[in-house]
Amino acid sequence: MPAIAPPFLQPGQRVAIVATARKVSPAEVEAATHILAAWGLEVVLGESIGAAAHQFAGDDELRRRDLQRQLDDPAIRAIFCARGGYGTARLLDELDFSGFARAPKWVAGFSDITVLNGHLLQLGYQSIHGVMPFAFGQAGGELALSSLRSVLFGESISYEAPAHPLNRPGTATGELVGGNLSLLQTSTGTRSQASFAGRILFLEDLDEYLYHVDRMLLHLHRSGQLAGLAGLVVGHFSQMRDNAIPFGQEAYEIIDHYARRYSFPVGYNFPVGHEADNRALVVGRPATLIVGTEGNSLSQ
Repeated sequence: MPAIAPPFLQPGQRVAIVATARKVSPAEVEAATHILAAWGLEVVLGESIGAAAHQFAGDDELRRRDLQRQLDDPAIRAIFCARGGYGTARLLDELDFSGFARAPKWVAGFSDITVLNGHLLQLGYQSIHGVMPFAFGQAGGELALSSLRSVLFGESISYEAPAHPLNRPGTATGELVGGNLSLLQTSTGTRSQASFAGRILFLEDLDEYLYHVDRMLLHLHRSGQLAGLAGLVVGHFSQMRDNAIPFGQEAYEIIDHYARRYSFPVGYNFPVGHEADNRALVVGRPATLIVGTEGNSLSQ
């Protein structure tokens, strides 16, 4: 069955900002509250905003309780995860999505939130991979922010990327799935693992050793998750690290090492990931990927 799209937002509706992973202060999401208000939305800050337990935004129970409250409240029409880091996966097995199912709403975030995006898709719902409130006001992120607004208010989106020597030309259609490579690999074998079969997979990552990238892609390959892809979209692989003895390949070359074993189209250099220009994508929504000799496009 196609993934269910929550209702698009309307001015005057209420939305929530919660922190499911790393701690964040009210001051760090102040710009986001003003921007969301300028979009005509009423903003509610969850109890996790300003809470702290070591690196987390409160302990697991507080963060779970906060997210559960927003999932259950039918007056909350979208949930923005404030920032990534680590910790979202620790909450998922104790969450109840029955109230969410009665009144689906948009959940938006990326990075560590990839596991929540995948969990929702596995349950049959679309969600948004996009810029988070912690970074709403960053320089160079204007297109990322406007794309998030477009998705939330029901506008179609289309992105282009320049040609890349590792591109494999072709056209693919299918629901979009993906996000942060390390979180996708970590979700393998769990209740949050969404199938890649027949779908367009998109990947991004940050601050990983190059051999980690190879190890994670090898896992996806050996577990059969790459075999049924309709297409592959490759975004930012930022601040990659290497050992004293170099691995010998850059991140895109490592991806190509595995992607070349299959026949699906592959497009690199898309504006998605841990850079300021992180365009919004709808996980679970049908998409069309066109990879040509002059460049690539992805539309939803």
